[in-house]
Amino acid sequence: QVQLVESGGGLVQPGGSLRLSCAASGFTFSIYEMSWYRQAPGKEREFIARIPSAGGSTNYADSVKGRFTISRDNAKNMVYLQMNSLKPEDTAVYYCKTNVWGGSRWDGYWGQGTQVTVSS
Repeated sequence: QVQLVESGGGLVQPGGSLRLSCAASGFTFSIYEMSWYRQAPGKEREFIARIPSAGGSTNYADSVKGRFTISRDNAKNMVYLQMNSLKPEDTAVYYCKTNVWGGSRWDGYWGQGTQVTVSS
């Protein structure tokens, strides 16, 4: 059974940093892309960052480019999101996401989310 479990969220002051973690299980982690999304109250879920199976060519939303860094450790089945220079508008629930090949179609999976609040 595919499971994604986020952790590391919390309250941080503007300009501060936070590192989110996502522990993956139930699938061959090392061959799939991993992504981070976020959702603020009243807004649609927003793409934040994506990393290929072997790392390398990462993708970021313009709103976080230069401030956030996605990384992964395939030996530990972990994906991370390092968030620097945090702003109040970064406040949201952050979700880890992947698409796993089901044999004949792609199946999307989401973690439970972790709350990040940026406030003074």
